[in-house]
Amino acid sequence: MDEKNTSLFAERKNRVDTAISLGIPDRVPVAPFIASYMQRVNGSSYKDIYYDYDAAGKAAVKFYTEHPQCDLHTFSGFISGRANELADSQMIDWPGKPGTLVSDYSSHQVIEREFMTQEECPEMLNDFTGFMIRKYIPRAYPGLRGFSGFTLTPTVVLNTRTLSPLYSEEALEAYQNLSKIAQEDAKAGDATGKYMQELAGMGFPGLTSGMSEAPYDILGDYFRGTMGIFEDLTDEDMQEYMERACDMFADQQIQSLQYLRFADMPVKRVFFPLHKAMDGFMNAEQYERLYWKPLKKIMMALIEWGVTPFIYTEGPYNTRLEQLTDVPKGKVLYHFENVDMKEAKRVLGNTACIMGNLSVTTMEFGKKEDVIRQTRQLLEDCMPGGGYIFDFNGTLENCKPENLDAMFETLEKYGHY
Repeated sequence: MDEKNTSLFAERKNRVDTAISLGIPDRVPVAPFIASYMQRVNGSSYKDIYYDYDAAGKAAVKFYTEHPQCDLHTFSGFISGRANELADSQMIDWPGKPGTLVSDYSSHQVIEREFMTQEECPEMLNDFTGFMIRKYIPRAYPGLRGFSGFTLTPTVVLNTRTLSPLYSEEALEAYQNLSKIAQEDAKAGDATGKYMQELAGMGFPGLTSGMSEAPYDILGDYFRGTMGIFEDLTDEDMQEYMERACDMFADQQIQSLQYLRFADMPVKRVFFPLHKAMDGFMNAEQYERLYWKPLKKIMMALIEWGVTPFIYTEGPYNTRLEQLTDVPKGKVLYHFENVDMKEAKRVLGNTACIMGNLSVTTMEFGKKEDVIRQTRQLLEDCMPGGGYIFDFNGTLENCKPENLDAMFETLEKYGHY
């Protein structure tokens, strides 16, 4: 990184850090969550994130070269489409997958499946590793179904025959496939590191340096499914199991994020997309007990390590704002999709930095005047006193170029303190 870009990196990082700590920077930090739009406008596509890393990476570099107004880059790296093909991943459909109906310009599509029944919840809690290996992995990744026979019975352990379930014909096939998956994922990982370094060298800090999830969402997204976990909320016995599962998942997430305590990283911020706790999804008591309590457990561990939890709420969250004040001052970043931002500023303004809410629908289909009006309104509502970062209400996959220009011009004109 040359001297100019080193200075730019430090300037942008300080601007964002100042806002998160509830200070007043020189201007409102600009961190628009650009998704496949950066590929779309530069001759690439979302499909390339899965299959052509250089095409997607070069498109991201070109976008940020042309948009120095951004204080952070939101390039999130690559996912191996080939690895997912080999595993036969069942929870998503993705652009470029053979036979898919997903557009090359769309992100992955989640396929709701129930990978664990209500009756299996005690088994999962009592033998998590065994359940994951023998049942979850073969269901979620049929390309590794050979793991289903991993059962060890230590009756007589005088020779290697007790290992026979681990070297069955099916298991050996699974090992071979897993080796290929590892090679493909390594390619995606290496390419991600390459382009992350290039963007940093251009003077752009990353928005996040890790990812986690609310324990309740882990249970709902990957084990029970949305309809399954809604059913569980009506069953008192299941709620007891849910509480235990969420606490276990919280401890597992804390353990998996330990690297942030020791890694020498300029940005230490963990992204939490909140999926299943928006207004109306559960009552206040359930939210506190099953959702907020285990999520806060992870957040507090991160804060103790000097890491910022980046809480990305999805859907309407107006009834949850008071709950979100239950954190240390100036240590959390909250993003909103569908919230009265003036009220969010009133409730959270002395507790945490807020961001979000510029409509991606307006960016794609609205008029330039609409973008200018919404941008100015957000600045008016959220800018006073600091503690605010500018962003959309979701990820930008497409928009009119003139609307993006209008947004940046409005921020430049009205976003200085």
